[in-house]
Amino acid sequence: MYSERLELLIDGVFRAGSEGAGEDLIDPATGDVLGRLPHASKADLDEALASSARGFAVWKTMTAIQRFDIMDKAADLIAQRKGEIARTLTLENGKPLGEATGEVQFSADVVRWYAEEGKRAYGRIVPARIPGVRQMVFKEPIGPVAAFAAWNFPASNVIRKIAGALGAGCSIIIKPAEETPGTAIAFGRCFQEAGLPAGVLNIVFGIPADVSSYLLTSPIPKKVSLTGSTPVGKLLQKLAADTLKRCTMELGGHSPVIVHADADLDRALDAVVAAKFRNAGQVCTSPTRFYVHDSLYKPFIEGFAERTRRIKIGHGLEDGVQMGPMIASRRLDVMDGFIADAKADGAEIVTGGERIGNNGYFYAPTLLKNVPDSARIMTEEPFGPVAPTTTFSTFDEVIERANSLPYGLASFVFTRNGTLARNTEMALEAGMVGVNHTVISTAETPFGGVNESGYGSESGIEGLEAFQRTKFVSEI
Repeated sequence: MYSERLELLIDGVFRAGSEGAGEDLIDPATGDVLGRLPHASKADLDEALASSARGFAVWKTMTAIQRFDIMDKAADLIAQRKGEIARTLTLENGKPLGEATGEVQFSADVVRWYAEEGKRAYGRIVPARIPGVRQMVFKEPIGPVAAFAAWNFPASNVIRKIAGALGAGCSIIIKPAEETPGTAIAFGRCFQEAGLPAGVLNIVFGIPADVSSYLLTSPIPKKVSLTGSTPVGKLLQKLAADTLKRCTMELGGHSPVIVHADADLDRALDAVVAAKFRNAGQVCTSPTRFYVHDSLYKPFIEGFAERTRRIKIGHGLEDGVQMGPMIASRRLDVMDGFIADAKADGAEIVTGGERIGNNGYFYAPTLLKNVPDSARIMTEEPFGPVAPTTTFSTFDEVIERANSLPYGLASFVFTRNGTLARNTEMALEAGMVGVNHTVISTAETPFGGVNESGYGSESGIEGLEAFQRTKFVSEI
């Protein structure tokens, strides 16, 4: 069923690791072994670093139109192979095929957008104070990039980094998650077949701490981009500090959802239930703390529970499945721990709250009510299909509670009052705010958080600028 060949991509060649090390790739829906993933040795990483430097020297000197042509061809190939790549994604990640297909299509869109935006890496002329002087500001590619991507979005997490770097004129070494390697490898084949010069894109795998520490101690990469947890982000930032590599950190979140008294309840419920259980809740921008006005709490709980019980759970390749498994058995233990703690703190299970079946890593979509702020699930990102809910009475109260954590990635607000919406969105400490809907990620808009959810943006013009440096020239 799983057709993608698991290989490293180094200096334009797909191959095995030089020392034969590796690990099994597991289907989270069945526990079956899908294939054997090779690990890169230190010698392999040295080759990837050297080829990235050589690739950068070639890629940065090509015109934006030349880079566009190659990236546009790669986007076409990704779109043409969308069904095949989506199937690979579902088998290794578990999410339903419809979600996987949309994610792969999004990836093709991202590549096209960055290919186009690379033509607009504008500088500027600054009027001089001295006669005869011309002052020019240039935007240059920053250099080879080291990037690390999480498993929850095997396509979009990877492609934002690849396309952003290539659009700016950088080469990149990327280490996708070992749990979900095949999607990135399939993208690599598309770029190579589109004519990408050797060394511009390298794909490696291995023990995460070993690979990241080895790449980041090298002076060759000038930029680090991570999608991962806050603890990992802090560690990589420390490693990058020794060589002063610039960083973009897209880290964890714990998104509050504020449902004001005047909200359109059905619209809010349709939006948040779908968003909460997308990818089994394993989404950094997933709504995770539900603050509902006292006057709406009872019908909100009833409507949430009704929608939750209708969700069809199963293998992502099965027809009609809306939620697949979690990525690994360890995540099931985490969900059990969150729910046990919440119950001990006075919360009640409305629906769900248990593992499903004996094969794969399935957990029932779970709704908790009357969850106190002291429960762990209200302060630690659950990253799973558990929705904790509570009530609020006043605007100032809910804003204080929503902003009480160190995270600031996404927030969501539901109200029919334009003034209340604006007041809420401006008061929230978050890099992204969705008002009356939850779609906050597109190719052309910045994606990123504040505080301990990281810094810097992917996508949008900000995502291109993340891979550029500024040069000022003054000539007479």
